[in-house]
Amino acid sequence: MKKSAFSKILKRYLFLIYSKELKKKEIKLFFDKIILLFESNKIFKGDKKLWDENDFFLITYADSIKKQKTKNFKVLSEFLEKYCNEFNFIHILPFFPFTSDDGFAVKDYKKIDKRHGEWSDFKRIADNFRVMSDLVINHCSSENKLFKNFLKDSSPGKDFFITIDDKPKNLSKIVRPRSSDLLKKIKVNEDQKYVWCTFSHDQIDFNFKNPEVLIYFLKVIKFYLDKNVKAIRLDAVAFLWKELGTKCINLPQTHEIIRFLRFIIEHFYGDTLLITETNIPSHENLSYFGNNNEAHCIYNFTLAPLVINAIISGNSFFLRNWSRSIPPAQENNAYLNFLSSHDGIGMRPIEGILPVDEMKKYFNFLEGEGGLLTYRNQGGKKSVYEVNITLYDALKNSYFKEDNFGIQRFALAHIIMFAFEGIPAVYIQNLVGSDNDLDKVNETGVNRSINRKNWEYDELINRLENKSSINYKIYNIFNTIIPLRKKQLAFHPNATQFTLQLGDNFFGLWRQSIDRSQSIFC
Repeated sequence: MKKSAFSKILKRYLFLIYSKELKKKEIKLFFDKIILLFESNKIFKGDKKLWDENDFFLITYADSIKKQKTKNFKVLSEFLEKYCNEFNFIHILPFFPFTSDDGFAVKDYKKIDKRHGEWSDFKRIADNFRVMSDLVINHCSSENKLFKNFLKDSSPGKDFFITIDDKPKNLSKIVRPRSSDLLKKIKVNEDQKYVWCTFSHDQIDFNFKNPEVLIYFLKVIKFYLDKNVKAIRLDAVAFLWKELGTKCINLPQTHEIIRFLRFIIEHFYGDTLLITETNIPSHENLSYFGNNNEAHCIYNFTLAPLVINAIISGNSFFLRNWSRSIPPAQENNAYLNFLSSHDGIGMRPIEGILPVDEMKKYFNFLEGEGGLLTYRNQGGKKSVYEVNITLYDALKNSYFKEDNFGIQRFALAHIIMFAFEGIPAVYIQNLVGSDNDLDKVNETGVNRSINRKNWEYDELINRLENKSSINYKIYNIFNTIIPLRKKQLAFHPNATQFTLQLGDNFFGLWRQSIDRSQSIFC
């Protein structure tokens, strides 16, 4: 793309985002800042093949596996190189200094938590795998220097956060993933104000109506990509733009900002993926593909709760109906499929898909398997936001009776996921067969800790090499089915998919390779 065409499109995005907030001269000023920021970057002219059937994500924390007196990145790197060669993408959940939410309340976006190591340790992993990093773009820690400066009315940070002088009477329209108070009372130069906190009072939301905030995050993105990060995950991005009187989720300016980011990333870092994490109802989630101009990939949040429900109930009806309804992703778009992650099993994505009575039965069953329910509050009504449980425990039994088929159900869930259109992502606790960590829940008081076990390296390796252990048997499932899947062109993330009509006792897919040379019935 010529420089003049690039500039024209860039300006158009800035006007679409900020035309209601700024004058043309002010927008031009920020345009100049962006051009200056990327003036040393060359236009990307490399291979733009983004994915194929060989691509697999592994999701992990930096400290999911630990050794005493050893930095976590060094331990992780050793484990990945010895035991995770079937994966080429590694999503390392936030590894920055933080104050809460296991990394999602970031104190400093450009530093690595000292317990994990240095950027040189990160480089070793990035040299061997394509690393995905979180961009916690909606909010930062209350201990972040930006917020501390904001409280002193100084820069950088001044006007970086949403302030309200008087608490509005009615906030019931605003969609929340939590039940805590939305607003936090603060003082700025002795003046009492309120700041916006979508997630917790330690996580203060940024004010993207101030374009300096967007410039700040462009600098952070550039910093990560120059460190060889190959995928950026936009955490909680659906909440980015706020307007009182609206739901404050999925607003048009949010979509324009994502398009703006993808445009810049593709121009200068064309083999890098932009991925949105939006734990919302299925039809809303699909909007983040845009017209092939927003996210490269969207998290397929609906798949996990429906696959689990189908397997434990022995009934494919709801999974099959949803599978028939989802549109194929366009070229250069793909679903990111997963069955569990560092968070719980999200239940918002199946709103309107599972009937209320089926949902209640589902929740009761998972609670009986040791699961914990996390709620959100919407308009004064309390509803289940997610179920916190390991996938192994969720599938250990079925609705019918206790049995010895837990491992087979666990394998079946992943085989369904691997057959599905999209790129598969496996959570490290699934890879090694973790069960519910209730000790950690008691220690932290956080429901999500149930599926965030911190393994001691030697203990885990002993289990993975002991052929009689559950952990070995589960790990071996992945070592068997991942190489098999990689050999099939019909499992390219964008290969054709049709859902077969085989009745409620079965679930089936037909996949056909892009070049039509291979068809597979699953």
